[in-house]
Amino acid sequence: MSSISSILNRIKPDNFTLALLATVAIATVLPCTGQVAVTFSKITAVAIGALFFLHGAKLPREAIVAGMTHWRLHLTVLCFTFVLFPVLGLLMKPLALAVLTPELYLGMLFLCMLPSTVQSSIAFTAMGRGNVPAAICSASASNFVGIFITPLLVSAFVMQGAAGRSASDAVLAIVIQLLLPFIAGQALRGWIGTWVDRHKPVLKYVDQGSILLVVYTAFSEAVSEGIWSKLGVPALLALVAVCCVLLAVVLWLTGYVSRRLGFSREDEITIVFCGSKKSLASGVPMAKVLFATSSLGMVILPLMLFHQIQLMVCAVLAQRFGSRPEGE
Repeated sequence: MSSISSILNRIKPDNFTLALLATVAIATVLPCTGQVAVTFSKITAVAIGALFFLHGAKLPREAIVAGMTHWRLHLTVLCFTFVLFPVLGLLMKPLALAVLTPELYLGMLFLCMLPSTVQSSIAFTAMGRGNVPAAICSASASNFVGIFITPLLVSAFVMQGAAGRSASDAVLAIVIQLLLPFIAGQALRGWIGTWVDRHKPVLKYVDQGSILLVVYTAFSEAVSEGIWSKLGVPALLALVAVCCVLLAVVLWLTGYVSRRLGFSREDEITIVFCGSKKSLASGVPMAKVLFATSSLGMVILPLMLFHQIQLMVCAVLAQRFGSRPEGE
């Protein structure tokens, strides 16, 4: 009974997920429009810059240098994140469009182009007794590489069916709003890194607040466009099912390929957790930069659902990995 209770505690929605749901509810009842929406959009742009500045300031260079020697593992994770996921997203188009609207499928395709998570990948790897230093390096590298690769993938495969910026405008916007703040934070880490590390519990509210602002403005616009009249319960259930199938396929492939490539059990666990997840913290701000506001709600909805599903499933997997006998 205690193990069942422990698993239930790990898969229940966390406070941030509840805050996301509350934000969507508020946007549904009290959407921002007109000049208020313009003001919120400007505030959101500043918050996103602060978010990526802190990402750069938090990134430990020592951990990256220490983990770079394990290049096979990192290359494997990057291939899962930026090759396998996009290929699966493109291959599932006929099946997805049979149960999803074209807008929701574009959201699923955008999700497949995103980098991996950082905090949860490392946390689940540690919980499952995997290779934590490699997880730190792989997750951090995925987010850094994603700043360049994700806009290119989105421009090539997603923008053709969604209202958004041109490829050149998308890259320029990413550089100005995301990459430059990130580089500034990394450059100043020598001066502010200790302070940032000491105040991580407080600064996480900047991360979460930025995401909630984007979600609120996106769903305010989506509500004005009639999202809930276009999206019924069957469509939501179908979206959940597609997210579950995608995650199940990737989890199986990451484990199977890791074993076939001869990785140790600890490295396999790292690859499973770093190669199977997608970052809400990076994805929502990127969507804000890349897509027109009118399509933003539908684009980020699959990511929000996938985020919670991956946390629930990986929590159970981490519990299972962590309970294995020593030396197995």
